[in-house]
Amino acid sequence: MAGAGGGLLRVVERVGEVGVGALVALENLFPPIPSEVILPFAGFQAERGELNLVLAWVAATAGALLGALILYALGAWVGSERLHALAGQRWFVVLSQKDYERGERFFERHGGKIVLLGRCVPLVRSVVSVPAGVARMPLGRFCLYTVAGSAVWNALFLGVGYQLGQNYDRVERWVAPVTYTVVAASVVWIGWLTWRKVQRLRSSRQPA
Repeated sequence: MAGAGGGLLRVVERVGEVGVGALVALENLFPPIPSEVILPFAGFQAERGELNLVLAWVAATAGALLGALILYALGAWVGSERLHALAGQRWFVVLSQKDYERGERFFERHGGKIVLLGRCVPLVRSVVSVPAGVARMPLGRFCLYTVAGSAVWNALFLGVGYQLGQNYDRVERWVAPVTYTVVAASVVWIGWLTWRKVQRLRSSRQPA
């Protein structure tokens, strides 16, 4: 595989299980790094006897937790009060304070499910840790859900690569449409929120 993907795979070849964990950790911070390629390739390497499958799975899950904790810390640093105040600024058109308050209540009720299931959704797994940090979800609970969701995701793609052998790159072609759909849906949702807040601002400026 050529390009950046090929460079990432060479890291796995040279550093082994540690490279798998490091790349998965980076994927949390930089979503364009494709774990859908890294994990199946690691599974393929394990099938050839060049990696230990269980150690690769442990390293990938530990890397996912490390990356998630960094984003959790970022969310905790921003904090609920600061983000709520930011949403009240006129120039911050993505969210209104009412939108933020509704999202905060929703996360309070379903935060565990969001973190757990979000770890198995492309792109979402890279950002779901931020609202968990903002909401100050108990750290032990956050780690439990993150490890559980990541362990399932990592086992699935490592196992697929192990079974597919040299055809591991077929996984990327299967997952890519899902990723594009999630990205498109996110863009549409953010665009709709932005349009709605702009409309509200315009209405508030009109004379009664």
